[in-house]
Amino acid sequence: MTRQGTVLDFQNTVDRLLREFLMSDRITRHDNRNRQMQNQMAPNHPEETNMKKMATCYRLNKGANLGMKNQPRTFGGSVCRKTGCGTIRCRFALAIAVLLVAGCLHPLMARDSQGITKRTEQAIDAGLTFLSGNQNENGSFGEGANAGNVGVVSLAGMAFMSQGSLPGKGKYGNELKKIVRFLLNHCQENGFINNPMSETHGPMYGHGFATLFLAEAYGAYPNPELRSKLGKAIQLIIDTQNPEGGWRYQPQRSDADLSVTICQVMALRAARNAGIYVPNSTIQRCVDYVRKSQNPDGGFRYILKPGSSAFPRTAAGIVALYSAGIYEGPEISKGLQYLEDHRPGREPGLEESHYFYGHYYAVQAMWQAGGKRWKTWYPSVRDELLELQNSQSGSWTDPVSEEYGTAMASIILQMPNNYLPIFQR
Repeated sequence: MTRQGTVLDFQNTVDRLLREFLMSDRITRHDNRNRQMQNQMAPNHPEETNMKKMATCYRLNKGANLGMKNQPRTFGGSVCRKTGCGTIRCRFALAIAVLLVAGCLHPLMARDSQGITKRTEQAIDAGLTFLSGNQNENGSFGEGANAGNVGVVSLAGMAFMSQGSLPGKGKYGNELKKIVRFLLNHCQENGFINNPMSETHGPMYGHGFATLFLAEAYGAYPNPELRSKLGKAIQLIIDTQNPEGGWRYQPQRSDADLSVTICQVMALRAARNAGIYVPNSTIQRCVDYVRKSQNPDGGFRYILKPGSSAFPRTAAGIVALYSAGIYEGPEISKGLQYLEDHRPGREPGLEESHYFYGHYYAVQAMWQAGGKRWKTWYPSVRDELLELQNSQSGSWTDPVSEEYGTAMASIILQMPNNYLPIFQR
C-alpha cells in the first residue's frame, strides 16, 4: 500500500469513528433518564476505572448474543448494560488510545474500501442522485401505487445513511429528515407503521424496514417523538410473534414465513443496539424458527412445511441468525456454502427471482462472514450491479419500482463503508 493510500485509509477510519462517536453520544445523553429502568434487566457491575471499563465493554461486545445467558444484554450495538457506557464511544476511545501508543490503526477498525472502485463510486453517486431527485415533498418516493410504500421509503433512507449522511447532516441530510417525518406520520397509535393508501405485498415487510430505519436514525436524531413511536413499533413486533417464532404479512399472531421474519429480527437487533429493551425469549423463539426452516442442502425454505431451498430466503436465514447473535455453527457454514454455489455470475438465472431482496441479504451474510468469502463475493455482485445500472438515469429496475431497486443496489454497493451499526461486524 502507498503512503497516500495509508493516509486516505487513516482519514476514512477517523471520519467514521467520529460519526459513530457523535451518534453514540446523542443516544447516551437522550437515554440517561431511561437507563436506570432498562438496567434492571442486567446484573450489577462493580465500579472500574474508566480505561478498564472501556476495555471490558469492548471485549464483551465482540461476543454479544441476545439469546445467550451470561452475555452483555445487547445485540452488539450502542449500549453495554454491563458497564453502562456506549460501546461505540468505547471503540472510539480505544482507537484513539491505539493511535497514540502504537501510531497505527487496528485493521478491524478500518473502512474496507478496497472493493469500491472509482466506477463503483460513480455508480453509487448516480443512484443516490436518482433517489434524491425522485423524492416527493412529503418524503415518499416515485409515483403511482408504490409512491408511499413505507418499506421503499425506509430502504432509500438506509441507502442515504450508508453514504455517511445523517438526518439533517451531510449531503442527503434534508432527504433523511423528510423520510423520518414521513414514517413518523404513518405510525399508528398501536405502533404499526403502514400507509394504507400504498400498494404492498405484505404490510409487515414495510413495518420491519421502517422500524429498522428509525432505529438506525435514532442514534443521530434522538427526539422524543421518534423514541416514543420507535418503542411502540418494536413492541408491536414483539406482541405479534406467532407461536412458531416468526411473523407474516399482517400484524397478527397467525402464520409465519422466513421472508417476513428476517425483516422483524433486524428491526429488533437495531432497536436493541439503540438501547431499547427486547426480551431474550422473543429472539430465542425466532432462532428456533429459523433453524427449523433449513433444509439438508444448507438452503432455507419459505415456511416450516416441507419445501425447496432458494437463494433469497437462504441469504435471509443466515442474516436472521447473525442478527440474533449466532455467528458460528453448522447451520451458518452450510448456508454460506449454499450461497457460494449460487454466487453472482456463476450460474446465471438462479437468483433472478426477488433479485435485489436476495442480494441485499446475501451481501450482509458475506460481509459478516468476512475473509475469502467476502473478497470473492463483493467483486462478483458489484460487477453484476454495475452492468445492470441504467447509464442514463443512474437507477436500477425492479418490478416493485425503480426506487426500490436503486435503494437496494445502493445499499449493496456501499456495504464496505461500514457506517450503519446494523451492518457492522
